[in-house]
Amino acid sequence: MIVHHDLAHLPKFKNAVVTIGTFDGVHAGHQQILAQLKQEAAAVGGETVIITFHPHPRKVVKSHAGNLWLLNTLDEKIDLLKAAGIDHLVVVPFTPAFSQLSAEDYVQNFLVKYFLPHTLVIGYDHRFGHDRTGNFKLLESLGVHFNFKVKEISEQLITNVTVSSTRIRQAILQGKINEANAYLGYAYFFEGKIIEGNKLGRTIGFPTANIAVNHTEKLIPGNGVYAVEATVREFMIENKTLIEKVDNGPNKPLPVELLKVNAQKLLKGMMNIGTRPTVDGTKTVIEVNIFDFDADIYGKTLRVLVHYRLRDEVKFTGLDALKTQLANDRKSAKSLLQNL
Repeated sequence: MIVHHDLAHLPKFKNAVVTIGTFDGVHAGHQQILAQLKQEAAAVGGETVIITFHPHPRKVVKSHAGNLWLLNTLDEKIDLLKAAGIDHLVVVPFTPAFSQLSAEDYVQNFLVKYFLPHTLVIGYDHRFGHDRTGNFKLLESLGVHFNFKVKEISEQLITNVTVSSTRIRQAILQGKINEANAYLGYAYFFEGKIIEGNKLGRTIGFPTANIAVNHTEKLIPGNGVYAVEATVREFMIENKTLIEKVDNGPNKPLPVELLKVNAQKLLKGMMNIGTRPTVDGTKTVIEVNIFDFDADIYGKTLRVLVHYRLRDEVKFTGLDALKTQLANDRKSAKSLLQNL
């Protein structure tokens, strides 16, 4: 997938089949839309093009002011859409001036000018332009004039998408990870820089990587203890670079050194999100105990895949009781993660 950030330097797309949206989460409902997009493109020998906006329009349009929690950062969204097999992603800066475009200007001076679409794939209730005056009927009439087709996604599919997006956010905040992951079609994940904590965990046999999430809009699961997997981003990049440098040929196995590095990429562990009431903590922290792992990863970026919620965060009578519970948590987490 090619990612474009500059409208002035877009290529000439081949029979562009275009859809527009925030695609936050790229969840199971979105995957149905992407499948339809690819089906339409295949039918006309065209390329799939997704138009998304950054920052999120709700941050710019005052009528939608308020807290904004996102399932994906822009980089995460790019990763997921790439994995979905989309040809082009165009990230359009959403500005106050852009939000003021009339519906007609939006079509003529944005969609047609920059994309020359062969087909637009939109939802039955899609609205666009200033005050959201543009709709499917307007696109159909303008499509005749500007020579593009419009395909409407069914009301049922759009309803399913809306419901699942709402449920995903609610489920994650409530710690209902199984429900959220079922709607997503993958394990919910987030990442952040590994920082130094108070190092209490290592004194009781459970050293943790404390995570500072860089994106303030990223939705973080509710307080509790979770079974997780994790990857160190820098290790992934290093491994990819090493593999690209090796001329192993089509039938030669990768060197043992690379296989060892690769085997370390997906780490299993357990995570606590909360205030650590047993030690009278006051601020919310995110800490991950990675099983059978002792590398120095301070300053690196940890991506955490959240698979199961084990329990609520509770206050214990002392460190000995906490250690006993953590040992039970580790046993439960290992059992659950082994059955993934």
